[in-house]
Amino acid sequence: MSEEMMKQGVLVRGFGGFYVAVDEDGTEHILRCKKKFRRMRISPLVGDRVAFLPGEGEEHGWLEDILPRTSECLRPPVANVSLLLVVICPSPEPDMLLVDRMLIRARLQGMRTTIVVNKSDLDPTLAERVRQEYAGADCPVLSASAKEETGLEALREMMTGAGICCLTGQSGVGKSTLLNALLGLELETGDISEKIQRGKNTTRHAQLLISGDIRVLDTAGFSLLELDARTEPEKLREAYPEFLPHEGCCRFSPCLHDREPGCAVTAAVTAGEIAPGRVERYRQLLADVRQTWKQRYN
Repeated sequence: MSEEMMKQGVLVRGFGGFYVAVDEDGTEHILRCKKKFRRMRISPLVGDRVAFLPGEGEEHGWLEDILPRTSECLRPPVANVSLLLVVICPSPEPDMLLVDRMLIRARLQGMRTTIVVNKSDLDPTLAERVRQEYAGADCPVLSASAKEETGLEALREMMTGAGICCLTGQSGVGKSTLLNALLGLELETGDISEKIQRGKNTTRHAQLLISGDIRVLDTAGFSLLELDARTEPEKLREAYPEFLPHEGCCRFSPCLHDREPGCAVTAAVTAGEIAPGRVERYRQLLADVRQTWKQRYN
């Protein structure tokens, strides 16, 4: 097959060493991955924009090239996410440290972020509390209930034409249930284990779902996310938009906003301008980043 037959598309899922790409016409193609990617130590990811040669007849095609990525996540392993939607809910109890980890990873890779409070029918006050805590963080907070079918239109509007969106969060927060309600799908869902109050993980492999102008990844939930080992301690504060108005106002420069004397961020917390919980968790993560940075050559 000649190179004139080369097509471009996006990888929507992988299985058993094969990959499925959707071209510009919406046609699916099953592709084999060339050995050159293994030699280059590059693994195709769901969300990758690719060039490929389609198969003929019953033959599978060949993945020829992976186009440059705008972002890359390892857990879950996906690429080119433009909008990260971090889903939380009243039960299981939100892990806000995990939320902040995900927001940091997203911001440092140039993604836009939103927090979606699902199952709002269980606690109508949670979304407003989260909204107040993230005021100034350039991270909208949407309230939704897949069960009651509320808040879905605002979520659809945000996702339409936004590039590749990714719903992520702890297992059991209702990501697949939300996608079913948003897109009219029938993805497998799971109930919360009463014994451990964590979700039963029903999404085992990432896949890209396409519905009109909405492109969204369905990914497995997870409860632990480490920050990139290459993150410099001085870079962490850049992932906190609410710190920006106070940069350059501290007594010392540079200031990591870690209880240094004359820290303007500490003063902003005292003045009620920044949520104490956000800064407390920032300092926890800063300690982790500092420790990892020290050990990067070990």
